[in-house]
Amino acid sequence: MPANSVVLGAGGFIGRSLVVELLRRGQEVAAAVHGSGDRLTRWLAEQQVDTGRLTVVHADITRPGLGLPERGLEDVRDVYNTAARFAFGIDPAEARAVNVDGAAHVIEWAAALPHLRRVVHISGYRMAAADADSPDYRRDGAYEASKREGDATARARARELGVPLSVANPSTVIGPGQYVGLADLVGELWRGRLAALPGGPDIFLPVVELTYFVRFLASLPEHPASADSTYWVLDDTTPPLPELVSLLAGHMGVRAPRRFVPIPLLKRLPRALTQADPETLSFLSTDRYDTSPAREFARSCGLEMPPVGEALREWADDLVAARFGRVRPPGAPYGFQQVGKDRTWVVGDRQRPDYVFLHGLPIDADSWSEVTARVDAPSLAADLPGFGRSAPSRQSHDDWLAAFLAPLGNRPVLVAHSYSCGPALRYALRYPERVGALVLVSPAFLQPPSSWLMRSPLAVPALRRMTAERLAGSLGLPHDGYLEGPVADLRRSGAAVRVVAALRSAYGQRGALLSALQRVEVPVELVVGERDPLAEPTGLPVTEIASAGHYPQLTHPGEVARHLVTVRERAAAR
Repeated sequence: MPANSVVLGAGGFIGRSLVVELLRRGQEVAAAVHGSGDRLTRWLAEQQVDTGRLTVVHADITRPGLGLPERGLEDVRDVYNTAARFAFGIDPAEARAVNVDGAAHVIEWAAALPHLRRVVHISGYRMAAADADSPDYRRDGAYEASKREGDATARARARELGVPLSVANPSTVIGPGQYVGLADLVGELWRGRLAALPGGPDIFLPVVELTYFVRFLASLPEHPASADSTYWVLDDTTPPLPELVSLLAGHMGVRAPRRFVPIPLLKRLPRALTQADPETLSFLSTDRYDTSPAREFARSCGLEMPPVGEALREWADDLVAARFGRVRPPGAPYGFQQVGKDRTWVVGDRQRPDYVFLHGLPIDADSWSEVTARVDAPSLAADLPGFGRSAPSRQSHDDWLAAFLAPLGNRPVLVAHSYSCGPALRYALRYPERVGALVLVSPAFLQPPSSWLMRSPLAVPALRRMTAERLAGSLGLPHDGYLEGPVADLRRSGAAVRVVAALRSAYGQRGALLSALQRVEVPVELVVGERDPLAEPTGLPVTEIASAGHYPQLTHPGEVARHLVTVRERAAAR
């Protein structure tokens, strides 16, 4: 199919979102990727994008001619170069091949197009630095120096060949999938390892939101006046770095550092101590940038930046959901919310869920994801306060659960696993009119305290050093990608201590919970694994899942989901 736009680097963070924007504008797009394109097409399918006007082609911008097919691109009017080698510590030759030679090759290829309207080249906001015209690979590092050299090269070749060129100089582009640069600092903050901030109180690390930026890019060729123009695209209202970090810390429920380390000292300290690549230090400055042309152009196109605080908080949610690029985020709505006194990680529908899921330990809300996908109904889950991604608790779990479920406008099936069976049972006893049914999965208070977490005096340091594979073996689970998240959470400050303390204290409540089980008015059902039978008789209905252990929702999600659907149908019929 003929294309009128080509996006080079279409498999990247910015490129793929630009493809979506162009398709939604009704354009016929050639997405040029360095590879098969399968990852891009899968991502587009996940975003539910209509790809009827899309063609995926292979490209290699390090080669003259870009390695593009000779036929099918004759009608291209607009060329977007989003391709770049974005990494720190790379070899200068590797950086130059993409960021310098590649930029020239794109201009040269576009110059031969018979219907060319515009080339849009993405550079960087540090092109406005005082020494931007004299890139120094030793001083700046391979990435920054090559981007500066590539910027000058693209402009020079465009002038020589008469190519209409628009240059966009973005700051850090934030949005789902951005895991480098500023994201590294946010990751250290999240893990409790950011003891001090680099520089001083006036450091300015501006951001720009992804959707706004790709709409800006897509609009450039539509306006003739933007040809041969350069735009610094960033949000001037981005707070100085200390305020930015405080905003994110408050949102995530972690402590913000208050001390500073001067940049000259940072440059002298070993990387093993700073955990920062020396190349990133060139971005730490108090410089400001002339964004008036970009703001005027945006106004002429009807574009408006989202509030920067809102954009930063949503990005933080995306980073934590994806474990900073290690896992795929859930499909349901997610993010940090205030629940009573606690910042809580919440996933799903907090208004009218058919099911509410509470996790056990040392796992998290994502342990229910395979079950929620199978029940095919609105669901709600959260990381308990003090565990997983939620902040340390400032209230009892009983009070937290009451606050968590207070907004609900219906009577859901409340499903709890192991440790959470205690708070869930007490909630059902206290608020029977708010619960349709109670399902206790592997209730800890009905089983012997045999876990090594209960017995070993070395449980806390063992949890801190745990790998996903070792945790899986300890819990009797298959080793899969899910446990990477809980393992990362256990390494956060105080997390392992809280897990062990909670499990040990819970077993002191066994008698009270057995009594509550006999008094609760809500219909109660028990679900256990064949290999993890109950130690206490209850007289209640028990569903035993063949060959399952203590975590049937992880090992046998289909069987658990089928039973929960039956429970919900019975609750709805009452």
